[in-house]
Amino acid sequence: MIEQKLSPIHLLYPNPIPAELRTFEESDAEALFALIEKNRNSLREWLPWVDQNIAAGDSKKFIQHSASQFQNGDGFQAGIWYNHEPAGVIGYHPIDWLNLSVMIGYWLGEEFRGKGLVTEAVRMLISYAFAHYQLHRVEIKCATGNHKSIAIPRRLGFTEEGILREAERFSDHYVDLIVFSVLEKEWMK
Repeated sequence: MIEQKLSPIHLLYPNPIPAELRTFEESDAEALFALIEKNRNSLREWLPWVDQNIAAGDSKKFIQHSASQFQNGDGFQAGIWYNHEPAGVIGYHPIDWLNLSVMIGYWLGEEFRGKGLVTEAVRMLISYAFAHYQLHRVEIKCATGNHKSIAIPRRLGFTEEGILREAERFSDHYVDLIVFSVLEKEWMK
């Protein structure tokens, strides 16, 4: 495969939200790690990877992996920037090109919650998945107890498909996940 240099993704929120989504650069590693560190306790409740991200170098590896994902045409990870400050992350898990499907994952620092940032970011990534990548299906999986995360696909009109029992492992327990989806024909109508 010939490596290609793609332009970074940069999506602006609609006015009046002073925010943007943009793919990460390696120079963002320190700021990303600082955001994780500041929000470690609240993130740990729902994200099993938090305890493996223990230094800025771990955030740099995530950014490098994200760049490879983007270069390989498997989607991307983007920072959610609020007033030019890192607020969270949203992105596609690698695109399933056989089935034209992708899953969106997201998280946000505590001080940025309640501003509609993730809802609008998910809305942008859904539209991008259907218009740019020409996918058929977008899904979101949320832990059954993560009510704030569950509210986002419900707010955006996703269909709740069911529960995956003990589908995500944390160090000392498993959690059930609710699967939500939206199809291109439902979103674009």
